[in-house]
Amino acid sequence: MKHSKVGSLMVGEVVSVVPSTPFKEVAKQLAEHDISGLPVLDEDDRVVGVVSETDLLARQAAAGPGAGPAVHASWYGAGGSPGDDRDAPTAGRLMSAPAVTVHAEDTIAEAARTMLRRGVERMPVVDEEDRLVGIVTRRDLLQVFLRPDPEIRLQVVEEVLVGALGLAPDAIDVHVVDGRVTLEGRLEAAGQIPLLVKLTEQMDGVVAVSQHLAASSDGAGPRHGRREG
Repeated sequence: MKHSKVGSLMVGEVVSVVPSTPFKEVAKQLAEHDISGLPVLDEDDRVVGVVSETDLLARQAAAGPGAGPAVHASWYGAGGSPGDDRDAPTAGRLMSAPAVTVHAEDTIAEAARTMLRRGVERMPVVDEEDRLVGIVTRRDLLQVFLRPDPEIRLQVVEEVLVGALGLAPDAIDVHVVDGRVTLEGRLEAAGQIPLLVKLTEQMDGVVAVSQHLAASSDGAGPRHGRREG
């Protein structure tokens, strides 16, 4: 079965910074573009980290009450002189590394699991050599759940019933309401029931699957159940 890929949802034009980008410029880019994080790239456009609002706020908090980013002595050299910026806060010093990234060919489900597991809201999309090709956010991934119910139903019929199980398109009744799929009817083999449910659950946009299915081969009665996606 085909699943939507990250590349179909990602934003291709990405605002980024380099390790030497100063604190204030990072903050300016975040504010101007109304985003919460920026990928940090090396000279070959490889993602070496991500600098976020959280990283900037943590640095600001560490500077102490009332100390602005331009005056706090710990952000300069040993002498604390604003003219010595060797230790000034930059994207490279503030960023979280290594960056949590995904590839354009990863499925949306894989990207969503990575986001939840790592606790991030956006991830750079990279190619095979870790070069930046786009960015994807939680909001982007949620778009998959906006698929129309008729589109989900058609895919369940064509790719699961017909394509994966080799059944007739009307072998069972498939109903979809607000992303919740209900499967009703009788199949030839009992083993087809869990496979049908599992494949349906994996479809993009499916929120939950309820099944009222029976199997002819073992004479079993209807097997009822409901599983959340």
